[in-house]
This record gives sequence, C-alpha cells and structure tokens, in this order.
Amino acid sequence: MNYILFDGSVRNQLLPFTFTRPVADIRVGILTIREKWEKHLGFATTTVTEDYLSEKYPMVEMESNILINASVLPTENLVKIVENLSENQAIFIDDEPLAFFATEGQEVDFDTYDVIEYSFDDILRIQHTWDIFKLNGAAIQQDFDLLTLGRTSQPIPEMTIAFNKEQIFIEEGAVLPLCSLNATDGPIYIGRNSEIMEGSMIRGPFALCEYATVKMAAKIYGATTVGPHTKVGGEINNCVIFGYSNKGHDGFLGNSVIGEWCNLGADTNNSNLKNNYAEVRLWDYETEGFAKTGLQFCGLMMGDHSKCGINTMFNTGTVVGVSANIFGSGFPRNFIPSFSWGGSAGMTTYKTNKAFEVAKVVMDRRNIEFTEEDIKILEHVFEESGQWRRG
Repeated sequence: MNYILFDGSVRNQLLPFTFTRPVADIRVGILTIREKWEKHLGFATTTVTEDYLSEKYPMVEMESNILINASVLPTENLVKIVENLSENQAIFIDDEPLAFFATEGQEVDFDTYDVIEYSFDDILRIQHTWDIFKLNGAAIQQDFDLLTLGRTSQPIPEMTIAFNKEQIFIEEGAVLPLCSLNATDGPIYIGRNSEIMEGSMIRGPFALCEYATVKMAAKIYGATTVGPHTKVGGEINNCVIFGYSNKGHDGFLGNSVIGEWCNLGADTNNSNLKNNYAEVRLWDYETEGFAKTGLQFCGLMMGDHSKCGINTMFNTGTVVGVSANIFGSGFPRNFIPSFSWGGSAGMTTYKTNKAFEVAKVVMDRRNIEFTEEDIKILEHVFEESGQWRRG
C-alpha cells in the first residue's frame, strides 16, 4: 500500500512553521509527525502540500493509495483502521477526514464514500501552533513507548542522579557524566550521540534528539523537546525546538516553539504569562488577526532561519516569521513578519541576498547544503509575506 500524508484544513493555522515544510514534518514529542506514521506503518510516506513546497517534498501516487491527515498523530487504534481501509472508504472525526482510500487519478467525492466515524478518544491533533507545546508531553510519552518497546537502555552513568529510572532511556553514544534526570512526571529520552553537560537538571517529559547538546548547568522543565543537532542552555520550560537551532546561553524560554536554523542570542528572554494573567492571544495568519489561544501561558513562535541578538526581550504571545533578524533594546512587536530586520525602534525589509548568505554559512557549519530548492521556497515566502511587512 502507498501512504500519502496531506496538510489538511489547518495548514494556515500552523504558519509560520508550515511556510517551509509540510504539516507532516512538524516535530512534536520525540519524532516528526511523518516519522511517527512511518514507524507505525512500516512504510515510507510522501506528501500532498503547497505547490511551492512540492519540489522538495514530492508526492508519489500509485494505483492504490491511502491518504492520511498529517495533523493527526497516529495511535494503535487509528493505525489498525487505516491499514484496513479499502476502496471508497474514509475515516472521519468531527466532519474532518482522518484518512481515505483513493485510486490513481481518482476525483474524491466523500458523498460516495463509506464513512467510518472514529469513535476512540485517544487522538492528538495539531490544529494550532500552540498545540505543538501544549500536547508535547502526551506526544513524548507516545513516542517513548514506541521507540523503547522491547529495547534496553544504555546504563545511566554512575555520577548521574536519576529518579524513576524505568522511564529513562539512553541511546548509544549519548554522554551525560554529571547531571540530574527526574522522570517522576514523565519519561526522559536521550538520543543517539547527544550530550548533557555537567550540572544540568532535567525534568520529564523530556526528549533530547540525536546529536543535540544541553550546555552546562541548564535547567529544563517538561514537557520539552530539543530537536536534533540543537544546542540549549539557560532555563527552558515546555518548549519544542525542531532542530539545528541554538539557544546556547542563559535566558528563559517558556511555552514556545522554535523552528530550524534559528539562533537566540545570549540572555534572550521571553514572557509566557501576561501581567494581568489574562488569556494570551496569538497572531493568526489565516484571519490576519490575534486569535484566542485559551491559554494563560504562551510564549514565542519563531519560524525557520530567524535570529535575535543578545538581551532580546519577547513579549507574551509573540510570533516571528521566517528569516527575521531581531535586535536592540525594548520589546519588539508581538507579530514580526518574515524577512523583517530590526526591533522595537522599527523594522525594515531583510533583503533575500543577505538572508541567503547567512543561511548558507549557518548550514555549511553543519555540513548541510543550502540548495536551490531551499532558495526557491524562501523566495516564495519572501513574496507571500510582503503584505505584512508593508502593513
């Protein structure tokens, strides 16, 4: 069977992260959504996404296909039903298709389908940017159970303090000589060839992905994910960092989501709670207004390739687009469009030639090529986001 992940109706609600990736490639828990589905199904997947992303993330269609809503995280119950779908069958929840069978070239009309209503209450759905950190604890637990089933952890080093050791799993090559791991409130997963430096204190649920680093004396609260090849330090609480990003110094980051190839300067801090304890509103690209999150705690959403200088202060509920560069004193606006340059004193346009020079240098440092596909995607984002920069 050929499995295809599609963005679904929530793609725009997940901007700025879906400017540069399909919904399937959002990381929540330990794995990306695509990686979760592929491990459950035992097959590689392709993607139906925006046209400008399709060169980097192509779709492969075969004679028989099952299309899966990428905003939905797999569970054992859902996977069993998906695997058994046959022609003209679809799975729905709340009038939203979770998965459906389609033959090559078929024009899908759900009025002609045999609809299966999903009746289990185990579904996790990523419908808004803030769901990524809000649901991260449950997603870490799901991924932890999936990745560690039937396997044995590497031993916990003698000088490392560990609580609830049964919920701590250390992959091969991980280095953690002198730290504190507390899995009382949720599992702790330490990925392959990662490092936790001396004096760090970690509380679960927590995921440190492969080749990631926790700097000395960091304080990390759950539910937090540090994506692959990422470096973190200071104080972090309930955050998801997708990968290849750096928050290597002191400063607080809370209830936030950080994309790939981002850098937070030394002593960058974000507010995650309003002074009056009111509900946090967050910029919504679809409505072009500030949406109610239903949350009292909500921090920073930062898209790929964005950077901020030392001592940057982000207010509660700030959204930063792709390839923005923020610096200077004071609080910048709580919506910073893609390719913006500046801070509280005002913003100008960050020209693509300058932004691409930086992106190439940053990616070269990790031995990853900044490709023509990447350039085309970022050029599209630059053009699409111009309406907000002018505003």
